[in-house]
Amino acid sequence: MRMRLLWAWYGVLATLVGIGLAHAVASLTDPASSPVLAVGSTVIDATPTPMKEWAIRTFGSADKIILVGSVLAGVMVLAAIAGILARKRLAWGAGLLVALVALAGGAVLTRPEAKVLDLLPSLVAAITGPLALVLLHRKQTAATAEPSEEGSNGRRGVLITIGALTALAAVGGVAGRVINKLRLRPEDVDLPTPAQPAPALPRGLDDQVPGITPFETPLDDFYRVDTRLDTPIVGADDWTLTVDGDVDKKLTITFDELLAMPMIERNITLTCVSNSVGGPYIGSARWLGVPLKDILDLAGVGNKADQILSTDFDGMTISTPLDLATDGRDAMVVVGMNGKALPREHGFPVRMIIPGLYGFISATKWLTKLTLTTYDDQKAYWTERDWATDAPIKISARIDTPKALANLDPGDNVIGGVAWAQERDGISGVQVRIDGGAWQDAKLGPDGGENYWRQWYYPWTADKGSHRIAVRAMSGNGEAQVAVRAEPFPNGASGLHELLVNVG
Repeated sequence: MRMRLLWAWYGVLATLVGIGLAHAVASLTDPASSPVLAVGSTVIDATPTPMKEWAIRTFGSADKIILVGSVLAGVMVLAAIAGILARKRLAWGAGLLVALVALAGGAVLTRPEAKVLDLLPSLVAAITGPLALVLLHRKQTAATAEPSEEGSNGRRGVLITIGALTALAAVGGVAGRVINKLRLRPEDVDLPTPAQPAPALPRGLDDQVPGITPFETPLDDFYRVDTRLDTPIVGADDWTLTVDGDVDKKLTITFDELLAMPMIERNITLTCVSNSVGGPYIGSARWLGVPLKDILDLAGVGNKADQILSTDFDGMTISTPLDLATDGRDAMVVVGMNGKALPREHGFPVRMIIPGLYGFISATKWLTKLTLTTYDDQKAYWTERDWATDAPIKISARIDTPKALANLDPGDNVIGGVAWAQERDGISGVQVRIDGGAWQDAKLGPDGGENYWRQWYYPWTADKGSHRIAVRAMSGNGEAQVAVRAEPFPNGASGLHELLVNVG
């Protein structure tokens, strides 16, 4: 049994060597071509929508970590089997490792923007992993075959080999991370002064209502929901934006050319369609970018297109109704967020934002192409998975404080949170209901604009016992929040946020 475990470890170690070196090579070519990430992305694409929604609800932003961990765990199990097979038949064990890499190579080729060079990391893994297993096999076999008085030298050689291969695997993995970080960083970009700066945000209720969501979301706290397993590394120096399809002339814009165009600055709240009632996938920031209409006007939109098919660096597509993107709202091709260049996890160097629409039809990150086309001719990633094509953000309110099942002292308490109604003249009112009673008007925080959320609070004198708190919002154009409960699929969640607290 001990020897079987030892050989299982050999298979795992050999695989880690291949993965580590492949990751280092991928950092020099395309980080997304790293074998584990390629397999994980393929798994994401093949996962049914209900299961994806369950993962987001259950694991939140940790869903990608869990997925990558699951893929790695599966690979390690097969790697251990390869090591055990190699004990009796080296060719069988090495062959299983090659087969694993072949699967990863196939996953790489399924990426929409795959190139032949993207197979290089998988090729490196296919060579180095089996070679490491061969080396371990030879050292262990030699040590076992040596006479007892010479066995210590053989065992020492095995340990040295294990240590060297472990170091090689670690160096490969760390080198990949370091090389990625050495590429052009967002903090190295000098943003231009906007031709149309946004008005200064008024002071929020952050210091007045403990536990309430900050009026402006800090960069480190801004939610991230996308299909990428790792933070994509896209360089600004060789980035271009292509505008093609039903246009008068095809355009290619470099990053420097984009920065030289007149910029606008807007305060906008983004919302993910996966956000459940009371969920965390919403954030507010100040965005800097070029009006999308200015770019489309340069290309000249034809008379057939009814959608903008936006594409990211790796071929991921999002579709936006053309009429909503050009109806006068502040649709933007964005380069800055809260006074800084976009963080990598939020789309550096360039992303798209269209206020009032859920992100899955408006907020393409790592943007590289805008294609004017029709829904009949081309379908985007989420459209193929039966999500809605027209998805305006629904009016909603969230209770930030107190938390569900919180224990409160009797007497004076404060209920508070945020509400949003983008492209509906903002929030005009928020009401709170205690234990199914009458709706009571909450006090509103400052107004950051119709596309920006609004903080609210309600002073509450609480009696001992268990209490149910509910909240609802009204928009500036007189529309009330929908109370009927609906799940995020296919066009966003609805329903009232309610929670229980204990007093006394």
